[in-house]
Amino acid sequence: MPAPDSYDAVIVGGGHNGLVAAAYLARAGQSVLVLERLATTGGAAVSTRPFDGVDACLSRYSYLVSLLPQKIVRDLGLDFAVRKRTVSSYTPTVRGGRATGLLVSGDRTRDSFAALTGSDREYEAWRRFYGMTRRVAERAFPTLTEPLPTRDTLRERIGDKEAWRTLFEEPIGVAVEEHFSDDLVRGVVLTDALIGTFADAHDPSLLQNHCFLYHVIGGGTGDWDVPVGGMGALTDALARAAREAGAEIRVQHEATRIETDGTRAEITVRSPEAEHVVTAGRVLVNASPQALAALLGDEPPTPAEGAQLKVNMLLTRLPRLRDRTVDPREAFAGTFHIAEGYGQLADAYRDATAGRLPGAPPSEIYCHSLTDPSILGPDLAARGYQTLTLFGLHTPARLFAADNAATRAELLTATLAELDAHLDEPITDCLARDGNGEPCIEAKTPLDLEQDLRLPGGHIFHRDLAFPYATESTGRWGVETAHANVLLCGAGAVRGGGVSGVPGHNAAMAALGR
Repeated sequence: MPAPDSYDAVIVGGGHNGLVAAAYLARAGQSVLVLERLATTGGAAVSTRPFDGVDACLSRYSYLVSLLPQKIVRDLGLDFAVRKRTVSSYTPTVRGGRATGLLVSGDRTRDSFAALTGSDREYEAWRRFYGMTRRVAERAFPTLTEPLPTRDTLRERIGDKEAWRTLFEEPIGVAVEEHFSDDLVRGVVLTDALIGTFADAHDPSLLQNHCFLYHVIGGGTGDWDVPVGGMGALTDALARAAREAGAEIRVQHEATRIETDGTRAEITVRSPEAEHVVTAGRVLVNASPQALAALLGDEPPTPAEGAQLKVNMLLTRLPRLRDRTVDPREAFAGTFHIAEGYGQLADAYRDATAGRLPGAPPSEIYCHSLTDPSILGPDLAARGYQTLTLFGLHTPARLFAADNAATRAELLTATLAELDAHLDEPITDCLARDGNGEPCIEAKTPLDLEQDLRLPGGHIFHRDLAFPYATESTGRWGVETAHANVLLCGAGAVRGGGVSGVPGHNAAMAALGR
């Protein structure tokens, strides 16, 4: 029998974190092999043309960038850019029988708060609250690509007792209710604690605080930016960087088992041609903790459960709004909040906890093509077509277990009805048609994400997020496992989640002994 292929490092999984790790290790002179079971690299950070015969290349799963450090972009020489959104958010509502809304957009924000709430109080509270999170972001974000600080070290680095209490010690709902009085404003603040996280504002586990922290520290500013060319532009750039540094990437090659003695590992690989074995000094696993345990034959961790709906749409035009004080091109350029008042979010959580779909499904929407029209073919762009991305909250995987397809359809109908309540025309009237005459809309439940991408329970972070400091079980970089030469470089690592590349960077640093 021929000797198995041998490498310094094998990366299991060609998602963005695996590609980051591969590029760093290859640039350090190591021989690197990336194994990807699908036909393309990228994982959830990909651009695809989901609608037959339509020249629109959408960020199908993950869609905005905040947590990707510029350090990684610079270190790897990536040809990748993001653009700032001109509007932070717009939240429609009805006050006194009149359609209105809250527009968070630079100098217009104060006036919008005053028109909605009748005074400057909520706006001043908003400025103080997000001034506090901005200071935390400036101090905490750089630590994500450093060895894990201790809890005390991070607290000292942040240097703000009130901020520490607000974000790390008390449920975020306490601070939201202390700082803000208006139900709609409270809801807009709380949404950052619930993206991909199924929790109540006052959950004693503080899972909502973990999520909130990661959503407000990105880039040291908390800004969420649009990837130019779609999310696939990032992973394509990472794959190029890895290959140019000397890494080998094999698609349609699935790792099925890892055996290790702590110094050398054998990885069983299944490809369309055959099953074979490769060996490596280190294995970096860009997959979920559940997948890692299965590969090693270890005890599986606690099951994860996702709780979101992802909807992609292509429109022939943006819909007209009932609130005539804002242009649709402004309203949809940022995050367009639907049914996300504070009370509505609590109601939706209670509904889902009781085993039923939310009566008013909360969601948020944005239009990528307003900021970056390059994802549309020239003809579509010239004709004014636009994309819409919708992310729904509080829809845990358990709700879809009995009949995923039927529940998906029911939830999509209810979610679009909530959007329609703020439009002057049904959103379905604006949908483009594909080459088969079908409307250009697709929806993905947690079970769909589990099927498509092997996200455990459809959980977009692979498991619950953790605070970015060391504990007894984390190791130096937050990527270590019970096996000395096996590292976790996926979203389930400490400081994982989102499109960041941070776990890939940190696993590479751990592998290099830094």
